[in-house]
Amino acid sequence: MRKILVFLALITLLGASPALADDTIKIGEIATMTGDFAAFGDAEVQSIKLAVREINAKGGVLGKKLEVIMYDCRTRNEDMVNAARRLVRQDKVTAVIGPSGSGLCIAAAPVFNDAKVPHIGTLPTNPNVTKDEKGKVRPYNFRICFIDPYQGVILSIFATRDLKAKKAAVLYDLSSDYSQGLREYFISNFTSRGGKIVADEGHRGDDVDFRAQLTNIKQAKPDVLVLPTMGKCLPLAIKQARDMGITIPIIGGDGFGDYMWEVAGKDAMRNTFWASHLDKADPALQKFFADYRKISGTECKEFMNAVMAYDSVYWLKDAIERAKSTDPVKVRKALEDTKNLKLMHCTLTMDAFHDPKGKEGVLVEAKDGNFVFYKKIKP
Repeated sequence: MRKILVFLALITLLGASPALADDTIKIGEIATMTGDFAAFGDAEVQSIKLAVREINAKGGVLGKKLEVIMYDCRTRNEDMVNAARRLVRQDKVTAVIGPSGSGLCIAAAPVFNDAKVPHIGTLPTNPNVTKDEKGKVRPYNFRICFIDPYQGVILSIFATRDLKAKKAAVLYDLSSDYSQGLREYFISNFTSRGGKIVADEGHRGDDVDFRAQLTNIKQAKPDVLVLPTMGKCLPLAIKQARDMGITIPIIGGDGFGDYMWEVAGKDAMRNTFWASHLDKADPALQKFFADYRKISGTECKEFMNAVMAYDSVYWLKDAIERAKSTDPVKVRKALEDTKNLKLMHCTLTMDAFHDPKGKEGVLVEAKDGNFVFYKKIKP
């Protein structure tokens, strides 16, 4: 497994003296730097680097510099679990941030809870990230994003109220916890609002040909096509749907990203709408995007991952300061007690299941090579 160490104080990649190491607070990061979600992982790495640099430049936390130890989980559950084990057992970190995948975070959840080290997911929206199979809260698992039931409500409201859809078709990834969860919550909310599901087609995450499923969907004559997926299958399905003459609106969750434009193309992406955690044009985010550009040398494309990762560092900073300790158990309690914390993209309060309370959802429209603000929806 590739290990990348980011030292942002007077530490070099050649090592640090024991005395200097005592003056740092180790936090872990797990990112999807390779695999289908590599673009998401790179955005999170750059954003955490930026946040830590800012914090250290202002004196650090509790008088100590933050030191980030990052592992690439390669978008694989087994590597996620191994990275989590190394961070809590070998590296002795205070807390871990990332990645964004629900399945990855669920796979490693027992590791964090057994070790009693808090974990903050950046964009894992499946409810089971912070709840176990019995519906009880996982004490050491947190997230900064809203969850799939929330997205399901947002998409069903948009489909029935704005698009006036009475019939919907769904094409989802059978191998993805994220996709299955979002599908379930969209269907339950859409049907409760009087809609009918006329096609419900599944595929595997590594599939590249969806024409058989799309043929069934086309024959069902839906008013809207729902793609609760992420990764390369998402733009491929859109392109194939348009090539087959499916011109109806396509909607989906927060798995969208700038990576889709190159694969699907501008024409295919027209008339598609996506649930987002924030509006990229929000004035409060513009300084961050400018700073991201300076530190990375690139535009911030996967902006949701970037913003969530950045704000996760500041949330953790606040928790450590309120705990007045780097003890993971005490930091966990402070994270749980978070209330009305002003972050860059929101004011954060934790609910009983370690999910953000009362966050607004945003719908964006794909238009001319960009995802532009369409409207806010708060269920």
